Amino acid sequence: MKISVLTTLRGYKLKYLPNDIFAGLIVAAVSIPISMGYSQVCGMPAIYGLYGSVFPILIFALFSTSPQFIFGVDAAPCAIVGGVLATTLGISAGSEEAIRTVPLITLCAAIWLILFSIMKAGKLVNFISVPVMGGFISGIATTIILMQFPKLLGSTVGNGELIELIICIVNAFKEPNFISSALGAGTVIIIVAFKKIAPKFPMAIVAMILGAVATVVFHIEDYGVKLLEPVESGLPKITIPHIELLELSEIIGTSLTIAIVILAETLLSENNFAMKNGYKINDNREIFTFGVANFVSAFTGGLPMNGSVSRTSMAEQFGGKTQLMSVVAGGAMVGILLFGTGFISYLPVPVLTGIVISALLGVIEFDVAKRLIKNSKADAIIFFAAFFGVLLLGTIYGVLIGAMLSFVAVVRRAINPARSFRGVIEGKEGFFTLKRNRKALPIKGVVIYSFSGNLFFANINIFQEDIERNIKDDTKVVIIDGRAITHIDVTAADRIEIIYKQLSKKGIKFYITEHIGSVNDQLRKYGLGYLIDEGVVHRTIELALNDVGYTEPYMLDYDAKNDKIKCPADENNTLQEYEWAYGEMAEEKLNETVEKIIDIATGENAVERKDIYKEINLPIREHTIIEDDLLARLEERARDIAQASGKTETIILKEIEERREEIRKYIKNQSKQKYSELKEHRTEIKSRLEKEHPEIYQHINEILNKDKNIK
Repeated sequence: MKISVLTTLRGYKLKYLPNDIFAGLIVAAVSIPISMGYSQVCGMPAIYGLYGSVFPILIFALFSTSPQFIFGVDAAPCAIVGGVLATTLGISAGSEEAIRTVPLITLCAAIWLILFSIMKAGKLVNFISVPVMGGFISGIATTIILMQFPKLLGSTVGNGELIELIICIVNAFKEPNFISSALGAGTVIIIVAFKKIAPKFPMAIVAMILGAVATVVFHIEDYGVKLLEPVESGLPKITIPHIELLELSEIIGTSLTIAIVILAETLLSENNFAMKNGYKINDNREIFTFGVANFVSAFTGGLPMNGSVSRTSMAEQFGGKTQLMSVVAGGAMVGILLFGTGFISYLPVPVLTGIVISALLGVIEFDVAKRLIKNSKADAIIFFAAFFGVLLLGTIYGVLIGAMLSFVAVVRRAINPARSFRGVIEGKEGFFTLKRNRKALPIKGVVIYSFSGNLFFANINIFQEDIERNIKDDTKVVIIDGRAITHIDVTAADRIEIIYKQLSKKGIKFYITEHIGSVNDQLRKYGLGYLIDEGVVHRTIELALNDVGYTEPYMLDYDAKNDKIKCPADENNTLQEYEWAYGEMAEEKLNETVEKIIDIATGENAVERKDIYKEINLPIREHTIIEDDLLARLEERARDIAQASGKTETIILKEIEERREEIRKYIKNQSKQKYSELKEHRTEIKSRLEKEHPEIYQHINEILNKDKNIK
């Protein structure tokens, strides 16, 4: 791997300088309370957070290929270390043993990261699912919040797993310091509120300053409020981690977890910013940079370092463009360590704890959990398994549980892939899924089966059962649509041979079609080359049908109309595209579209008709049969639209008719077949309306006929 430095500053433009300097100073200011707070989360004295905000940040600026990402002391790795110290290793926060152990963990994590970069493990992030990472990070953040909560009440930090932490909180409530509680709770409330009201405003800095002012003016320490310990000014000293403390089963395992979290969280975030702002990063070079920055941290303070989404977002808001921001931030932190550490002894512990808790609340993936609960029960289970695994058993177990469940989910999806049976729509080319297309009918005597996955030992039973379950007395042909099959294992190959022979005994022809050529190579490898020679394999479904004498137009099984599984859309619409896109939700989505169109056309900010389709996020295209169907639905709601818009019902219906005529002329000029479909479609709509809503049908006709008579 070629190593170069300051790549993001090449061709630097002078116009970036003011914003880069200002953004760097903001990052440094915000890093003061956050870094000190996360340092305590990590089990280290607060000053070590400032130590970690100097040389590692400068190293990152030196080697990174990301022009804008900010590296520093951050929640996830510090939370993992803090959790392991308190639960697994039984080391007290802030103790000499913690100060010796944390740099060693950071050093091991740095070595892992450098090894990952050598192995070009940048693609490793593709194997870490959102539910696992989200549940893991959320579990860690929640654990640390529960650990820190007693400090808001004037007590000491909690330790242990969920049950022990709850006991610590209950005990803290028995003898609370009300001034500490007010300071801590007030800090959390104010910061959280300002994130919504003024997200750019660095309220954490203001809270820190107000806390220091309260100490100077009101001497709150006299009322039992704990303050941070005073520290000497000066840059961090070079210290060598205590290798003799190494515990293979604990520290190396913990450091591997930290390295994976740093790699995944930072690399994913960096790529998100890169895609959003139109530049590229070198993934493996970034992993190397993470490793070197953590290696330097291990010798100058010891905290594990990670990419900070919150500080990067803030720097972006203030116009920062290049890694000069990091250089400025590191330089500003040097000035603070040399000349400004005196303020630390005036900082109330509950205020700093409130800053940390408010920051950790932003780390919990509430949005991810909500989205998973709504859209994917399996992924939601993985998320909460990782979440509660961390809370109840610890960080490493949480990752293992989430990873195992993700593996199970992958296997489950491979075992049970999407499958469908296909048929034909009269007058249209191609083959369509029967379940999602109302007009699609099976070809008489033919089963066309689509299997969307590779065939192997775990899913070949489903493949066979689906085929056998759909064979009828008059079935003469079974055709496999194998366009999604790219691999067949030996078990699946043997079973295909069995299926072929069983169907042959029943006089049913069996074909495999549409697959890629390498599948034929696999069949030959497993001794099934004779299937190719006997004509079982065909390139397309049409060729297989031709082989048994089926040619277009195919004879369709009209009796299957009554056997089809219907979605609600079958009852009252002919929009095949909606059925294909939304399945059982087709009717609901159509109604949503109609309501949106009415709102847009009649609301306070009503837009012109030609712009309506730009305002709705559904598969509607102008001058199509789909739009014609929507016009019919709007026609049925003409009275409501008239009341909302202030126009007469006659005008509304007249506008709909004018638009319908535009569609008719457009389609007629484009395609005779489409025009024929449109006329058929119009007849179906009128018949349906007359049958299901005769009063509306009569009312519309009366108004339109009256308008014609007036003319």
